[in-house]
Amino acid sequence: MEGVDAGYLYMETPTQHMHTLKVALIEPAPGLDLAAFSTGLLDRLDDLPPLRRRVLPVPFALNHPVWVADRPIDPKRHFFHHHVPAPGGLAELEEVIGRIASTPLARDVPLWEIHLCDGLAEGRLATVAKLHHAVADGNAANALLANVTDVAAAGRHQATAGLGLEPTPGRADLVRSALADAIVQIGSVPGLVWRTVRALVAVARHKRRSIVPTPRPVLDAPRVSFNGPLSSRRVFATCSLPLDEIQAVRRLHGVSVNDVVLAVVAGALRSWMDARGERPTSSLLAGVPVGTDQRGGPPRLGGNRVSNLFTTLATDVDDPIARLQLISRTTGEAKQVQNTLGLDMLADWVQFTPPAPFSAGMRLYSRSRAASLHAAPFNVIVSNVPGPREPAQIDRARLSDLYSVGPILEGIGLNVTAWSYVDRMNFSALSCPDLVGDLGSLMSRFRPALDELHARPA
Repeated sequence: MEGVDAGYLYMETPTQHMHTLKVALIEPAPGLDLAAFSTGLLDRLDDLPPLRRRVLPVPFALNHPVWVADRPIDPKRHFFHHHVPAPGGLAELEEVIGRIASTPLARDVPLWEIHLCDGLAEGRLATVAKLHHAVADGNAANALLANVTDVAAAGRHQATAGLGLEPTPGRADLVRSALADAIVQIGSVPGLVWRTVRALVAVARHKRRSIVPTPRPVLDAPRVSFNGPLSSRRVFATCSLPLDEIQAVRRLHGVSVNDVVLAVVAGALRSWMDARGERPTSSLLAGVPVGTDQRGGPPRLGGNRVSNLFTTLATDVDDPIARLQLISRTTGEAKQVQNTLGLDMLADWVQFTPPAPFSAGMRLYSRSRAASLHAAPFNVIVSNVPGPREPAQIDRARLSDLYSVGPILEGIGLNVTAWSYVDRMNFSALSCPDLVGDLGSLMSRFRPALDELHARPA
């Protein structure tokens, strides 16, 4: 297992769950129930290798765990049924999803669950997939989705026919492999240190030439109500905006889709915090996961190829167009710094994370509620993942909408994820009810926040 993937396992605590959610709304289809859905997915497991593998720890935590596909899938451990209460609207479904998100995934089986929700208005169904971040990031989840749904063959990862069970590695084999990996890793340290020093010097030179300031995590992040310690409970809410309007704003102001997404989130947060009387005088900061896959590469069904950049949300700027332009300049500069540093630099260093001390430190941090004692490195996670451009189906049942959201962290209790689907940009938010009790109120402000951005620049 790569260090980045294993890191999501080490970060997990009883209050900090590291799974992601993928929600699909499905149009009525005859014969589609939990049994039929689970049978259909199990029939496609050869197309979904990451869903066959469980985590096997290395003895004495000498190295990162390994993935093994050594046991048959037990449907009772992975498929669950829920009935959405009347009237079966989106609000009732969101409440069910919040409860689903509030429990961690079991570690003794592959790290995923599928929850089928019925009782929705007009006979629709919803599936809620819980997928551990160690298994897949947003881009890998898109590739998995293509192999679950009935999409064009060009979008599917090629299946490996007849995958069987693997033998479980013995303790001695795991120890030998860990020691061999340690020798390789130690040998790579001098080169990595040299690359890091050169990259840091290059970043320092770039910053001396640049006139665009970038936010400093911890030092520049104001303290707000959703930056605090977590409980195990979660709340979930969504909203949907027309993708063509977001593209129109992008063209009008000469920015990127990601800049528009950030500006919409910023405008909604600013309005919401104003209504609560808690908007700080300095701007909120966002942590933005950025995929590091090479463009045009083959679909990747598992793992994480992601870095992070930090940007202002310019919530201290009154004019929404000026706010968008400042966000665009800041993200552009952050990407320049990131490219200068190297997209894989963080992943290369994370490979050396010691499993036992890191896991123990995270559990102590959560248990002591230490997030209440210091400033957060940033205020909110904002992610934007391009989703399917064509309507998808599961066994001839049409998917009317798709939503996705990532985990929240101790001290960073709000995650907003944008996932495009066909002609819509679907926003999902996840938080802890101990920190945010009115998540729906925040999501209701996304539409006005987009409307503000249609004005022409002065």
